[in-house]
Amino acid sequence: MKVIDLTHVISEDMPVYPGTQPPKLMPANTYEKDGFKETLITMFSHTGTHVDPPAHLFAGRTTLDSFPISQFVGKALVIDCRHIKEGGSITMKDVAKYGEKAEKADFLLFCLGWDKRWGTEAYFGDYPCIDDDVVDYVIKTGKKGVGFDVIGIDPISDTDLPRHKKLFRDHEIINIENLAHLDECGSDLFWFFALPLNQADGDGAPIRAVAFWE
Repeated sequence: MKVIDLTHVISEDMPVYPGTQPPKLMPANTYEKDGFKETLITMFSHTGTHVDPPAHLFAGRTTLDSFPISQFVGKALVIDCRHIKEGGSITMKDVAKYGEKAEKADFLLFCLGWDKRWGTEAYFGDYPCIDDDVVDYVIKTGKKGVGFDVIGIDPISDTDLPRHKKLFRDHEIINIENLAHLDECGSDLFWFFALPLNQADGDGAPIRAVAFWE
């Protein structure tokens, strides 16, 4: 069995989306006073390695807790996009080179190599994004989800969030952001788990994302 953790650690000094407050991890009980340790965790629902459902953008659309658990488990394929320069686009040429494997995958995970910038200002730079043709392909092939090792599926500067909207308006799909270690997953299909907190009316949640080979 081989397992790779694809999740960034949650900490008070972690990168967060511009305008969002970082997490707070405050002692609630201590060994000295209470005989045990417990921590009060306060953070936004889209902190760190996390998942977006359609309800993130659209009222009345699917929340995380409304999805069956099977939505968060399936076969994944990493699309290596590390050759694309800042400000560039991820196109169908990048996907097509994987042939039938891309068709068979439940999740397409796009590796930009930007997890290596985690904790620096460079992480908030002009990372490449998927273009409209790739979004259309994801929808047409009925993917359970897409994932990225950057902070968003849309550029930080684009507040209209067109890719989010195209995916979420009419389709049952999830979007995963801030993944890590995708470069360790190879170029073949593998089992992928992206399990969110089971929160009522979940508009998003941190996940523990894992790649698994039997």
